[in-house]
Amino acid sequence: MTDLDATALRAAYDAQLRPGLPDPVPDGVAVESDGPLFRVLGLDHRGLVTYRDLGGLGGADLDALIARQAAVFRDRGESVEWKLHGHDEPADLPQRLDAAGFVPEDQESVVVGPVAPLASALPVPPDGVRLREVTSRADLDRIAAMETQLWGHDLSGLAGGLAREIATDPQAITVVVAEAGETVVSAGWVRYPSGSTFATLWGGSTRPEWRRQGIYRALVTHRARLAGQRGRTLLQVDASDESRPLLERLGLVQVTTTTPYVYTP
Repeated sequence: MTDLDATALRAAYDAQLRPGLPDPVPDGVAVESDGPLFRVLGLDHRGLVTYRDLGGLGGADLDALIARQAAVFRDRGESVEWKLHGHDEPADLPQRLDAAGFVPEDQESVVVGPVAPLASALPVPPDGVRLREVTSRADLDRIAAMETQLWGHDLSGLAGGLAREIATDPQAITVVVAEAGETVVSAGWVRYPSGSTFATLWGGSTRPEWRRQGIYRALVTHRARLAGQRGRTLLQVDASDESRPLLERLGLVQVTTTTPYVYTP
């Protein structure tokens, strides 16, 4: 497999990162199986439906499977995300989700690339900004407050979710904050899935006045170095349209897309 072989990288992604279940499972989170898929309950934001593939399921059987997921979360009074990938089968799965009341949110690009080139570079934040690895609840609350301000809706639960992950296995995740004085200007975290050659990058939202100054790039580079230190050879990101071009310049390639289909009781 060459570093930029998108087909081979997608196969590695499917084999190693899907269905993408929490491992280890944090306190208060439960995983249930239903045929070819899994339900993740008790997350900080909403439930999750995920799978590696649907095993050829289609027609009325697939509609019944989708309806069961909606019923479970309707009974819980909780919204749920069905994580749909662009290469999932059958081809009419989006239409079947739509018919069952699942609503698509913004599509993201799944990008994958080698760790080594990024891990060999030094992260260079702009003057006045420092990167710091954090674990305390106070710092996680500061990150959640920044995310809430940036996105315009309550994301305070993010702090609790990250805190539970750190408490469950501090070696499975590293949270990195970018600060200017006492102000959190950006933050990102890296997860190290067990039994995998991948590290996965999350977060990266940056205050508007600090964008286009190299902070996101520095956060990516810092986390790539952490991944390299743990022997990981591939990075994966669910990238927005804004971050995808930068990640591609850093050597990652798009292998598929992902769209959250959300059912809200």
